Amino acid sequence: MIAHRMSNIDSSGIRKVFDLAQKMKSPVNLSIGQPDFDVPGEIKEEAIKAINEGANKYTLTQGIPELRDVLLEYLKKERGVNAESIIITSGVSGALTLALMALVDQGDEVIIPDPAFVIYKHLVNFCGGKSVFVDTYPDFKLTAERIQPHITNKTKLIVINSPANPTGVMSEPLELKDIAELAKRHNLLLISDEIYHDYNYNNEFESIGKYYDKTLVLDGFSKSFAMTGWRLGYAAGPDTIIKEMIKLQQYTFVCAPSFVQHAVLGAWGFDLSKYIADYRKKRDIMYEGLKDKFHIVKPEGAFYFFPQVPWGTDEEFVSTAIKNNLLIIPGSVFSERHTHFRISYAATEETIEKGLKILNSIA
Repeated sequence: MIAHRMSNIDSSGIRKVFDLAQKMKSPVNLSIGQPDFDVPGEIKEEAIKAINEGANKYTLTQGIPELRDVLLEYLKKERGVNAESIIITSGVSGALTLALMALVDQGDEVIIPDPAFVIYKHLVNFCGGKSVFVDTYPDFKLTAERIQPHITNKTKLIVINSPANPTGVMSEPLELKDIAELAKRHNLLLISDEIYHDYNYNNEFESIGKYYDKTLVLDGFSKSFAMTGWRLGYAAGPDTIIKEMIKLQQYTFVCAPSFVQHAVLGAWGFDLSKYIADYRKKRDIMYEGLKDKFHIVKPEGAFYFFPQVPWGTDEEFVSTAIKNNLLIIPGSVFSERHTHFRISYAATEETIEKGLKILNSIA
């Protein structure tokens, strides 16, 4: 009865933890991958204004022209990305779905870092492709040297995520240049997931799209503006790819939410600096609280740590944490290994301190 393709997809381990959180009484929740602040008031006002002024109907499939123009100019000016075309999508997950459906044929190989955001491998599998994992342990750096041995005549594209979920690691400019050169030599496509670009704490974020024109840059507003439930993202890159994604969107998402497109356009230029400074402080609090008992790589972006478990497997350690009322995510949700766990500092300082106390008590 159920399509065979569904056997290639497992339920998200993150969602399983979220479901568990609903059944627990006041858990210390450091599992969640969304900002703990609400959508800023200025952006809410723009959304209310858009709704009241009638921005409630279908937009063009590819998104409203004004927002597309602003984003293309922003990418060019701020990231050096000269994208040919752009589509507004229902979140970055929507952009990834459309991109992989448009690009991956049966048997195509897609190179993905290990660890990486859970959606990548499952969408590749859904599309009939083969996920090829590049081991990035122990420093979690995706480099051309590590990618090279995995390239075959079936390789179609490479997925990059910087700053990365679940590790918070950022790619350095030289690393991006080397990967771009490698992709160019083998005529490969790149997908660069840049959803955490605002959460870079040394102000050193760069897009690989700056170095290679066969790059599809994916980004959105769920993390920056804390609008995870509003579902707004975009994909920018080669016109030939964007045209196919627009075609697919006609028959799937139809268009991204109308009022949200207008809200983001109306609030364009909103200053996020105070929020980023707050998360830098939380990153430092968590680092100081973990470093003595856990082997960790200090993240340069996003809002996650990916520590090594001090004993047992990731499932065993996380199970003990949950028994102590702390919600964290087993590392194997994101990886082929069972040696680490993900912890988020997208929480109040009080919640972070409680979580650190529990972790250090069970280490």
